[in-house]
Amino acid sequence: MRTSGPARAGAPQGAAGSAKKATAKKAPAAKRASAAEKASAGEEVGAAKQAPSAGKARPAKKASSAKKTPSAKKAAPAKKAPAARKTAPVKKAAAVKKAPAPRKQVVAPQKATAAVSASPARTVDPHPRGESRTALVRRARRIDRELAEVYPYAHPELDFENPFQLVVATVLSAQTTDLRVNQTTPGLFARYPTPEDLAAANPEEVEEILRPTGFFRAKTKSVIGLSKALVEQFGGEVPGRLEDLVKLPGVGRKTAFVVLGNAFGRPGITVDTHFQRLVRRWRWTEETDPDKIEAAVGALFPKSDWTDLSHHVIWHGRRICHARKPACGACPIAPLCPAYGEGETDPEKARKLLKYEKAGQPGQRLKPPQAYLDAGGRPAPPLGAG
Repeated sequence: MRTSGPARAGAPQGAAGSAKKATAKKAPAAKRASAAEKASAGEEVGAAKQAPSAGKARPAKKASSAKKTPSAKKAAPAKKAPAARKTAPVKKAAAVKKAPAPRKQVVAPQKATAAVSASPARTVDPHPRGESRTALVRRARRIDRELAEVYPYAHPELDFENPFQLVVATVLSAQTTDLRVNQTTPGLFARYPTPEDLAAANPEEVEEILRPTGFFRAKTKSVIGLSKALVEQFGGEVPGRLEDLVKLPGVGRKTAFVVLGNAFGRPGITVDTHFQRLVRRWRWTEETDPDKIEAAVGALFPKSDWTDLSHHVIWHGRRICHARKPACGACPIAPLCPAYGEGETDPEKARKLLKYEKAGQPGQRLKPPQAYLDAGGRPAPPLGAG
């Protein structure tokens, strides 16, 4: 019995000892669990491996939850960062959307100002330098007045004695100089003095006479055709109306206005190559079509000035404001010219570029007006002379 006592007592001791061992084992597990919560992820995994029992698995779960907790905490800022990034563009987009609101408020007065400053005249002929319509008219008319003082003897530079000779000479002046036409027409009119004579002429003979003017076949067809039209439709007389003149073969608005202005005294603007070049240089218009140029420039001047204006501009284009080398240094209207500087500005070098009577050379007419001769102009030499 005594022997069993100790055995019984030993049993509880063994149980107590096992309990103590279990407690001892649990204590380190608990410490490890707490250490796992404070330690790094690698130490928490080692503690979980040392817990064999199911009871010890709970701290392992806690450890895993502890793992998740910091990872979740770390993931939270990672998720917030993209959210912040996404939010920033949204705010920027909102700012962009809000930007047009003040712009609309600013645009409204600008449109109102443009509507007030713009005038119907400027919409028809806008000036690239921002010059007002009134300033443009004043500058254009002042240029014409200056040119009238420089060329008081300006006249049509084609030799003619009647409307028929003028219309034929003007048709022949296409793609050549007036000087060449004036050297050619004396022989033509000596042989065919009237429309009836030229209408019945042999085309080959006319071609031979007109050969020096260039494009002589086409010009022969035109002058013979218009002579026939004058005989058949107008009794051999040149009509004095624009609508009738433009019906003649080879006669356009330019030729018609030359005839009307210089043979009938009816105002007209002659838009030839010189006229087109200069009015664009002076920025009277930006148009390129001759009819539109005629309308735009005609609106700047009274109708009574149109014929003389054409003479002034054409004379200036032939003598000073040349196509390739304008003599800017010798130009009397340089202060009024927006294109000053495109040519030679040195006065001495510019004088060498002058042509005709400005350079002491003969003019283009064989029989010029007396006023031109009185001003020091010299007649051109006949064809074949010198």
